Amino acid sequence: MNGAILAVGSELLGTDRLDTNSLRLTALLERYGWTLVRKAVVGDDEERIGGEVLRMAQEASVVLVGGGLGPTSDDVTRQAVAAALGLELTEDPAVVEDIRAKFRAFGREMPEVNRRQAMVPHGALKIENPRGTAPGLELKLEGGGPDGQGATIFLLPGVPRELKALTEGHVEPWLAQRSGGAVRETRTLKVACVPESELEERLVPAYEAFGREQITVLSKPAEITVRYVAEGPEESRRGKLAAMEERLVELIGDGLYARRDVPLEEVVGQALAEAGHTVSTAESCTGGLIAERLTRVAGSSAYFEGSAVTYSNRLKQHLLGVPGSVLESEGAVSEAVARAMAEGVRERLGTTWSVAVTGIAGPGGGTEEKPVGTVHFALAGPAGTVHRRATFPGDRERIRFQTSQVALELLRRGLGAQSES
Repeated sequence: MNGAILAVGSELLGTDRLDTNSLRLTALLERYGWTLVRKAVVGDDEERIGGEVLRMAQEASVVLVGGGLGPTSDDVTRQAVAAALGLELTEDPAVVEDIRAKFRAFGREMPEVNRRQAMVPHGALKIENPRGTAPGLELKLEGGGPDGQGATIFLLPGVPRELKALTEGHVEPWLAQRSGGAVRETRTLKVACVPESELEERLVPAYEAFGREQITVLSKPAEITVRYVAEGPEESRRGKLAAMEERLVELIGDGLYARRDVPLEEVVGQALAEAGHTVSTAESCTGGLIAERLTRVAGSSAYFEGSAVTYSNRLKQHLLGVPGSVLESEGAVSEAVARAMAEGVRERLGTTWSVAVTGIAGPGGGTEEKPVGTVHFALAGPAGTVHRRATFPGDRERIRFQTSQVALELLRRGLGAQSES
């Protein structure tokens, strides 16, 4: 059960386009116990595409090819694969009519160039594309594969939403049928604001109990993703996953914010909505980033009231009521000012909660007492105001993101929230 993935598109060889399709297909192969033995990216060149497909089809039983099925002259995957396999390529009238009907559904006539998408290699199985005009194709190379028993080649559109639809509707069931029930299932835990080294030490007992290779820790500033896997028939697999989750959750502790792959702002928003609470922000060094993250979530108008971005001391006084004497004696980057900002915006906007940040994002402005990366946080809520100070490493962008993450985590802990769904 070896698999290979080929991404087609000259744009993928540059710096402007990220190849997310290959990641999706890799996850799919992993889920059903297939071993990925080769992955490649080639430009829109018939000879290179055909040569790579033949090479992959000798090493793998299934080859997943994404891209190059569009209507333009640089979409040459059909021609390349047909030539490599020695298959005649002919126009399929049924596909032409299907494409024409899709255009008419939008009140348009089909451009003649789209007839290219109706070219089908002899013997290929057409895969209906519910989200686009180009059908996917399934072909068989007799004598291919690592065991000489044949290789199956799937040609899929490169548009991510189209590829997703075809893989879910056709490729995934194909893989599942041949997995013999040995599905590999992955679960995710999300952790905020716990140092990677600290979390690593906490997880040692889980590595010893379940195997280090079954647990993966992926870290980025102020956020860690813990993935754990199990394989086998459903009943035994789910039992292993449940035992792993129980132990991992216990070891991670209160830094765990979700038992699924979800951003922190979504968990915070869900908790606010469920509690019927509202929130406002007062931001200096983040320039509105916390508010922006909160409002990324659909339905955020139910709980987010607004923000005061008070970069200057004048506006901290004028809009939030921070005393000038405090600014003068303590400085803008201080506990007293963070507390006054949080309490001021909560009072003025009338929200249940408010979070405030003031700090030095750099690259300049730091001192020996307050180096670049120093940030003061305050969370004001029904039980009063709490403060936290942190010093973050990194450049301006990294410091600003970590500040927004800690602010949201402070709010989450105030709400006592964790997403389990």
